[in-house]
Amino acid sequence: MGFSLTSLIEPVTGLLDKFVVDKDKKLALAHEIATMAERHGQEIAKAQLKINEKEAQHKSLFVAGWRPAVAWVCVGGFTINYMISPLAAPFGIVIPQADTATMMPVLMGLLGLGTMRTYEKHNGTARNN
Repeated sequence: MGFSLTSLIEPVTGLLDKFVVDKDKKLALAHEIATMAERHGQEIAKAQLKINEKEAQHKSLFVAGWRPAVAWVCVGGFTINYMISPLAAPFGIVIPQADTATMMPVLMGLLGLGTMRTYEKHNGTARNN
């Protein structure tokens, strides 16, 4: 997302001095505003977890299997870059490298979601226990 609620917190809390006289009320409002972005982020994460859970339970491989497929593509790229290519180099064989700068953000996102998959398997909500 290009927009962040956090970028609005300081200017809004700065306005409290102009409009709220009661010090306790001002502190309570400042705290409420400061935690608003965090609560919003948690709500988004919870909604995404619900979507991910439904997706993982889907019977179609094209719905439930896209994350593993992307992960295997990343594994293939890393295998080429860090195993096959170095082993082939002494024999004069040059193998084109996979673009790890593009793969790393994808892989890091998948690894974060992998934690959820482990949680699903542990709780018996995964499609394949």
